Amino acid sequence: MSEQKIRFAAKDVSGFIPEVKAEVNRYFKETGKSKHANWRMVRNSVVVLLMTWGSYALIMTGWFTPMQMLMLAILMGIGAAGVGFGVAHDALHGAYTSNDTINKLLGYTFDLLGANGYMWKITHNVIHHTYTNIPGVDEDLDVSPLVRLSPESPRYSFHRFQQFFAFPAYSLATINWLFAKDFQQFMKRDIGPYKDKRHPMSEIVTLIVTKAFVVFYMIVLPLMVLDLAWWQFLIGFMAMHMTAGLILGVIFQLAHVVEGTEYLGPDDDGNMEHAWLIHEMRTTSNFAHSNKLLQAYIGGLNYQIEHHLFPQVCSIHYPEIGKIVREVAARYDIPYHYHPTLRAAIRSHLHMLKELGQPVAA
Repeated sequence: MSEQKIRFAAKDVSGFIPEVKAEVNRYFKETGKSKHANWRMVRNSVVVLLMTWGSYALIMTGWFTPMQMLMLAILMGIGAAGVGFGVAHDALHGAYTSNDTINKLLGYTFDLLGANGYMWKITHNVIHHTYTNIPGVDEDLDVSPLVRLSPESPRYSFHRFQQFFAFPAYSLATINWLFAKDFQQFMKRDIGPYKDKRHPMSEIVTLIVTKAFVVFYMIVLPLMVLDLAWWQFLIGFMAMHMTAGLILGVIFQLAHVVEGTEYLGPDDDGNMEHAWLIHEMRTTSNFAHSNKLLQAYIGGLNYQIEHHLFPQVCSIHYPEIGKIVREVAARYDIPYHYHPTLRAAIRSHLHMLKELGQPVAA
């Protein structure tokens, strides 16, 4: 990867950027609404938190049969993905509340699920959000050599079948976070555009302590307390993580690796063609705006366009500001990528996986 600094165009010649910002700010001013969480966001958060650690608590009572425990483990995985979407994600963006301390505390729910909030803020908040779908810089395009998500990523012969095995690969995401990915990222000196990146000792200590705690409460304690064979525990542990990993992996991929979104890179001098907000519009996609239950569960991340344009606005407000963004985009002939249903978005992602898995034209 080149060390050349990437620069987005300084001006938006279309006029879209100042107008969309003004319209969204006007919405909050005229309605008197805070840009942060409201009671509905708190309610949704409580539900997924209870689903996650309530299921864990029930499992730890030992009152249930192994099959019932397996169902609770899957429910815990569904809840864990919801916590990642609708609690930690907003908090780590500083969008859940105006109180930095509360955002930080809520962000630790990510660490309690086995990931690392500090590293997420570097790779997701900074790198992914700034350099969205720029091959070689956006690390979300290189999550694993098993899956080819960019036309500039290395292609191997097995990628021609990736539309069949990508989802099982996604299901290993949280297992990978817990045991490998975060440690690998901390050991890197070059992360995205960062060169010789040094991490505070306090964050290294937090990494070790939280990983050890997760291993203790997710693995050691259940094996000590529950009357289960090791292989029964392993099935439940994997079921929980694979459920969470699959849901997290699929939802995040539907934002950028679908038909219509673009892979845009700099010229030889490091200059991007578009201003940053225009770049985000061209590289990001929404889906299933009418699915209110899905929207509540995934923290409004079916409105990824609005999230990328206004990441410090709580996701509970995305449906309303989404109407504004879409109207202004149409006025200025700016792309607004959208799939009407979750099924349509998944189908589009599978089509992209198939296309990206084909042999590269000579």
